Amino acid sequence: MNAPFTLRPYQQEAVDATLRHFRQSDESAVIVLPTGAGKSLVIAELARLARRKILVLTHVKELVEQNHAKYQSYGLGGGIFSAGLKRKESRHQVTFASVQSVAANLDQFRDEYSLVIIDECHRVSGEETSQYQRIIELLKQQNDALKVLGLTATPYRLAMGWIYRYHYRGFVRGSGEEQDKPFVHCIYELPLRYMVNRGYLTRPELVNAAVAQYDFSALAQDRFGEYAERDVNQLLGKHKRVTRAIIEQVMELAAERKGVMIFAATVDHAREVTGYLPEHQTALVTGATDLKERDVLVQRFKQRELKYLVNVSVLTTGFDAPHVDFIAILRPTQSVSLYQQMVGRGLRLDEGKTDCLVIDYAGNNVNLHHPEVGEPKPKHDSEPVQVFCPGCGFANIFWGKTDGDGHVIEHYGRRCQGLLEPGEGDEPAGHNGHPQQCDYRFRFKACPRCGGENDIAARNCGQCHKAIIDPDDQLRDALRLKDALVIRCAGISLDGSGSKLKITYHGEEGEELSESFDFSKPAQRHVFNKLFGRRFASGQAPQVFSSADEVRVMQALLPAPDFVIARKQNHYWQVQVQVQVQERIFDYQGSYRRANEV
Repeated sequence: MNAPFTLRPYQQEAVDATLRHFRQSDESAVIVLPTGAGKSLVIAELARLARRKILVLTHVKELVEQNHAKYQSYGLGGGIFSAGLKRKESRHQVTFASVQSVAANLDQFRDEYSLVIIDECHRVSGEETSQYQRIIELLKQQNDALKVLGLTATPYRLAMGWIYRYHYRGFVRGSGEEQDKPFVHCIYELPLRYMVNRGYLTRPELVNAAVAQYDFSALAQDRFGEYAERDVNQLLGKHKRVTRAIIEQVMELAAERKGVMIFAATVDHAREVTGYLPEHQTALVTGATDLKERDVLVQRFKQRELKYLVNVSVLTTGFDAPHVDFIAILRPTQSVSLYQQMVGRGLRLDEGKTDCLVIDYAGNNVNLHHPEVGEPKPKHDSEPVQVFCPGCGFANIFWGKTDGDGHVIEHYGRRCQGLLEPGEGDEPAGHNGHPQQCDYRFRFKACPRCGGENDIAARNCGQCHKAIIDPDDQLRDALRLKDALVIRCAGISLDGSGSKLKITYHGEEGEELSESFDFSKPAQRHVFNKLFGRRFASGQAPQVFSSADEVRVMQALLPAPDFVIARKQNHYWQVQVQVQVQERIFDYQGSYRRANEV
């Protein structure tokens, strides 16, 4: 049957990219389309073209229903397997299902499937025991050539970063030696700006909070970058005037708006917010709200009987209310995915809607149009910076800092993310048939045996395969010695004249250690360049210095180690010479605090 919808050009491109990829490979793939781009139509078209059994998975019943409805609009019949929708049908060629229901009834999915499509696939973890992975593993037992396709607007997870490894435009995601990703390839991606500029989505009007903001920066974060509810409640409890002022501004700005969604930090916070809003125009929805009551409240909001919808950790996906034209974010998050999902609730097109007002009262500092880094922010003031690889020239995007002129003064990238083009006569792919990643490292751990450069978290050298001393063990052992001194290095300074260069390491508590290099001696010059020249300018512009004068001219860009270990010799503290590289610890990541860190 012919399709009742004419796909937009980018939707057709996404479908074509999928067909092209799976004709050549069985490796998992991701399509990245902004919220509101019509992923359900792409899914419906792929399901229509399928000749064998396919399974479409997602995590909420609303998306199961929505994806099924789009497929039915083709005049085709598909099954629904979802406890929330009170239907368990698994005998159709195409089944739309909730992941929870399938995982609880694996015995009903013993048939051979050719394709699994996962909507909102950023929810897929790399853990083998997760519901998604258990389902995929079962289906691969029936068909080892099973294809897995994910669709998402936000292809990253907190604590993991990017959910795929290789991008079709010729780069890899992740700057370190990554753990396994849930997906291998990104085969198609469309930025939010493209959708807005071409009139497919409403323009977000990002406005700074004029009255007040919450400051969550003093709160401790867990390993996912989030805050404990108790800590958040304590902080918000001390700033009730701030909350009242925020809501007063929200109501003032909402006078000409049709639908307002407010994302609160906790249930207690949401109740407080709701108490400041007009009772007859406001609904509160939390994870504890009865499902029937929730459906009624959401329907009243969609029908514009209610103007304000306050929620906590719900309604970020599978919620479609095109009239929403004001998003107020009152909760902190380090998750770019969550932030984009919240804003995305207001970007769908609607009659008479010209923009969507977005105000972030929580100081999240997410660049909506450029969340390209996809890794957790190292520091609250980090920003995306472009760093060119000295090896292959690829323009990497890392977290970092810039000065007033926009020059990069610091970045947190580890390894170049560029993929190497095969030379004439070379094999077109690297290890395991994948493209070969550039091996240039901006930050590295040098092997003391062979000198090989490894990721800073490596336990064994990738070249000689020998164990590399763990910096934590190195520091712990030194701290136990009576004749050893360990300083947290806060900076370095240079002295000396002629061919001799004296480096002084300054500890955060005023300690000082120093050592000298004689550039007239090739061996000492070589050691200096290996330690400092290779890491010059955060690894962006490695140098081979031939004289001490050259170093003095460019000393501002010399790296400082994070720790320096010294041994007492002849009643003087000197940096130990025998194992120099091990005693200056650069690019440290471990359990010990570095200089000037809290």
